[in-house]
Amino acid sequence: MIPPEKIEHWIGGEHRPSVDGATFGVADPVGNAEYARVASGSAADVDRAVAAAASAFASGPWPSMAARARARILNAIADGIEARGEEIAAAETFDTGLPITQAKGQAARAAENFRYFADVIVAAHSGAFSTPGQLGYVLRQPAGVAGLITPWNTPFMLETWKLAPALASGCTVVLKPAEWTPLSASFLPEIMAEAGLPDGALNIVHGIGEVAGAALVAHPDVPRISFTGETVTGRDIMRSAAGHLKGLSMELGGKSPCIVFADADMELATDSALFGVFSLNGERCTAGSRILVERPAYDTFVARLAERAARIRVGDPSDPSTEIGALVHPEHYERVMSYVRLGVREDARLVAGGSRPAGLSSGNYLAATVFADVEPSMRIFTEEIFGPVACVTPFTGESEAISLANATDYGLAAYIWTNDLRRAHRVASSVEAGMTWVNSHNVRDLRTPFGGVKASGLGREGGQHSIDFYTESRIVHIAKGDTHVPRFGA
Repeated sequence: MIPPEKIEHWIGGEHRPSVDGATFGVADPVGNAEYARVASGSAADVDRAVAAAASAFASGPWPSMAARARARILNAIADGIEARGEEIAAAETFDTGLPITQAKGQAARAAENFRYFADVIVAAHSGAFSTPGQLGYVLRQPAGVAGLITPWNTPFMLETWKLAPALASGCTVVLKPAEWTPLSASFLPEIMAEAGLPDGALNIVHGIGEVAGAALVAHPDVPRISFTGETVTGRDIMRSAAGHLKGLSMELGGKSPCIVFADADMELATDSALFGVFSLNGERCTAGSRILVERPAYDTFVARLAERAARIRVGDPSDPSTEIGALVHPEHYERVMSYVRLGVREDARLVAGGSRPAGLSSGNYLAATVFADVEPSMRIFTEEIFGPVACVTPFTGESEAISLANATDYGLAAYIWTNDLRRAHRVASSVEAGMTWVNSHNVRDLRTPFGGVKASGLGREGGQHSIDFYTESRIVHIAKGDTHVPRFGA
């Protein structure tokens, strides 16, 4: 593909440079060559975007539009995404290094995000509560301007994952895309304008997280912040948002366990373990990067993982046969490689990968990497690596499996493989995770709550949980007859 030479903000229905003219360069992960200059937002640019969103919320048609009318526009946005699906996927692959087959799946999911929330708002209803003397009914109203801060791993899909419910709820938005992967967000203004979204309902400010993202979080006229990213950044956002008592939804880091009991279907468990940690280049928050295997099956399972991992195809992200592409950025590549070196120093047994694949002398490439005999005291066991690196640990019995699964600060996802239904229920209720899959990989119903416990996040999104976050519920009480009030001081 031929990328644009510059990417600007989108504010109030117009492309705009930064107030101070500042830009930053962005490179592709295969050649690490700069392909565009991107407007670098400051507090002044965030102010402009928030002002446009606030004006659209206060006097524009979007917040007061009937649900069916909003849904028509959301479905038209989905149509626009589908019409450009191949182009969006190619841009995502170019910008992030994700394999093209997986990028196409992300583009399709992005369209479905808008279709789903179009259905949700049309079917939405509020409660009413009646007693002999009083009627109460709930008003559900959009919360105002929503600030959306998205990550670089699957940028377009995760942007739509936040945009769809925020817009469906009647909010206007300011989106701050990840600075490493700004390309696919540049499709949104045209798609949404063609679909009929009013000017000012969508605003995009590019920039460095510590500057543009921080200004958005701190802005007094943004009552909702939805953030996906690192736990350290999440803590900073909580501190900044506290001054204005903002509503926060944050999906943060993960170090999720994949627990394989000896009675499991080993063929399916192997497929799931490999897909869970190596799909999306391992750059996924829900990756089952700690594979815990019951001792009777351990040696065979490790050998199977190592043999399969060695055959995973690493290469050009645009090649449909590629299974792992290039990691997103040289800085992140070096971070992942530092954990590989750390694993070797910690005396974990390297059974697959660990280095650049043969024939790929440049680009951010790492072969699918598997460490066995990983002890819970090792940093590669407890810390998020966010790359194609799996850690395998043996366990004896159910209680040890649960103990190992919970031996981390994180609690986003968990995967359990067993043919014992009673054990599956016991373990699922004992593992500290916001989301658990039993005999299944990461397939998620859009109606279900998404989020983590412990250091993996705050709040839930997905289905009605997203609508609850982007709206305020207000109760109105009305007397149905004569009102009898105690007469103080009569």
